[in-house]
Amino acid sequence: EYEKIKTPEDVAAYQQRMREFFVAQLGGFPERTPLNPQIVGKEDRDGYRIEKVIFESQPRHYVTAILYLPDAEPPYPGVLVPCGHSANGKARDLYQRAPILIALSGMAALCYDPIDQGERHQLVGDDGKPIIRSSTMGHCLAGVGATLLGRNTATYRAWDGMRAIDYLQSRPEVDPERIGCTGISGGGTMTSYLMALDERIVAAAPGCYLCGFRRLLETIGPQDAEQDIHAQIAYGMDHADYVMMRAPRATLMMTATEDYFDIDGAWAAFRQAKRLYDRLGFAERVDLFETDGKHGWPQPMRVAAARWMRRWLLEIDDAITEPEFPVAADEDVWCTPRGEVMLLPGARSVYDLNQELEARLAQRRKMAWQRTDKAEALAQVRRITGIRRLVDLPEPACEKAGTLRRDGYRIDKLVLEPEPGILLPALAFVPDEHDGQAYLYLHADGKGADAGADGPIEGLVGKRHLVLAVDLRGLGETQNTRKHGFAEHLGSEWREIYLAYMLDTSYLAMRAEDVLVCARFLAGLEAGEAPNRVHLISIGRTGPAALHAAALEPQSFDSVRLRNCLISWSNVVGTPLARNQLINVVHGALSSYDLPNLLAALPADKVSLVNPLDAREQPVGLGDVAPRQVKAD
Repeated sequence: EYEKIKTPEDVAAYQQRMREFFVAQLGGFPERTPLNPQIVGKEDRDGYRIEKVIFESQPRHYVTAILYLPDAEPPYPGVLVPCGHSANGKARDLYQRAPILIALSGMAALCYDPIDQGERHQLVGDDGKPIIRSSTMGHCLAGVGATLLGRNTATYRAWDGMRAIDYLQSRPEVDPERIGCTGISGGGTMTSYLMALDERIVAAAPGCYLCGFRRLLETIGPQDAEQDIHAQIAYGMDHADYVMMRAPRATLMMTATEDYFDIDGAWAAFRQAKRLYDRLGFAERVDLFETDGKHGWPQPMRVAAARWMRRWLLEIDDAITEPEFPVAADEDVWCTPRGEVMLLPGARSVYDLNQELEARLAQRRKMAWQRTDKAEALAQVRRITGIRRLVDLPEPACEKAGTLRRDGYRIDKLVLEPEPGILLPALAFVPDEHDGQAYLYLHADGKGADAGADGPIEGLVGKRHLVLAVDLRGLGETQNTRKHGFAEHLGSEWREIYLAYMLDTSYLAMRAEDVLVCARFLAGLEAGEAPNRVHLISIGRTGPAALHAAALEPQSFDSVRLRNCLISWSNVVGTPLARNQLINVVHGALSSYDLPNLLAALPADKVSLVNPLDAREQPVGLGDVAPRQVKAD
């Protein structure tokens, strides 16, 4: 596709297509509302001055920022400085030094706290302290609910940046036509997004981020929620595209030789962007700076950013250097009285914003499912999830790995292969005489969880029923056992989930297809003249995938029993500290349906929901109920 872009007209069409896709995957942006800015402090310093600012990127969604102003004759350019993933946000040494250097170089700089950093932790306890201290963990938790709504953590992060530009342009000292943006690491991510999406950014210098997905995934793998945009790899939106979407505006890729954002990938992205700029006749407007060192914002890189801004915003191309200067203590750059915006009266978090959108979507879903034919509603579910029809799924390959003998039955060890490279270990419990009733047994703790002597599975076999217990992908023998702090809330498969997300699929969809393939396999396993009658039992986090399989292919199951299944996605959105729910999210699903809608679509006499769980995996107290007792709203 890249090689087809030859003329300026081709470039313009490509840029428009990419930007429209990018905005759509973020769920669009809210309307611009009054910023209601407050200047809560001022300080004169040597060669520059600062102002402490609080503004509202959305009503009562507060952003804290420090505005660094030069001792220069206005109007002068304004440079936005998004923070990377630092716990103390704008107070970190790096995120003071870079704006100070920019101010000393004759330009204003606005450095603001991202959500879950600095003064903007979104979950604060009664003691006034943040509940989640890791910025990346906070971003991921916000992203779980946002994904279900068709948004992304990046939606909020990018909108904060755009509103910060609005604030810069509102200042009488700042020339609104000369806006720059620079940041590193997570700030490099935000600079890349903003420079691609917001045409007001004349000069950009993202650092320690751009490298390209091939090298990223071959090295450190996917990052936290805002760095993974839905379907972007499937669509072809790579790191280089963030640069090319803004061509021919001035862009400096800042890199470090030993960065974990791979330097070879960065050079490959730069070459691709450079060629496109050359096709427009402005090759000099994109460049790459490489410093020896590791991930960070060292002095040479800060100087490179300031020089780039001076070249393109002040039209001064000189060799400034960074002088020695002090930086402030954390509390000295606080904008709020107690260092947390959520302690301000009426403050709204991203979780509040997610819940407000979900409340509106819930009303639309209720009306839509009342008015829409069930077949069409389920067809929409299939379109959103991408779950293929059973007739379009291939028969699985099956390899027998051994047999165990127990009194009255045998256990066959099987490995099913529903698609090349995907292996699903399974145990087939075959009674010496069986009655044609077969149970597909799915347990979140793996196929062996209930397989012991005198256990639930043996109870079924004792009734002459055939049982197939399967490790769906990501469970049992196929589970990822790597240790990472994200796993506490997101589960151990978080990297693979984010990769699937960028490839325009989900674990839920893949697991639902596994369920359907295994059910069809079980119907013919040890069958006589007629196929076995298949019953579905799901326990724990396999529930949402099993429910989707049953709702979309109800003819495959004689009965469905969901024990300890998630009660609803709406509950996930309303639970900031959700646990292990990322594995079952589907991008934008709540725009059309929720799990209770699927329950209600199944025959009431064939499905039961037993001891459902909330998003914290705690019982909700409904007991054993029929699906129509669980309200879809």
